[in-house]
Amino acid sequence: MLVSERLKRLLRLVPGERRFGFYRFLPFFFVLGGAMEWFMINVRFGKETFYDVYRRKQSERQYKARMEKGE
Repeated sequence: MLVSERLKRLLRLVPGERRFGFYRFLPFFFVLGGAMEWFMINVRFGKETFYDVYRRKQSERQYKARMEKGE
């Protein structure tokens, strides 16, 4: 119960409640999405980023589809 009250108090500190309602939180989600995208593109774990793995898997699926098709 105490955590819920603290959370409500924290959410009330975000301006624009009367004008925008719940949508006043959208800028935070846009920034969070942009930060996640930047992280996935630029931060490497070992020698690969998320997109390196994605592109490799996509080309492997295309190659497998061509082999099954008989090209």
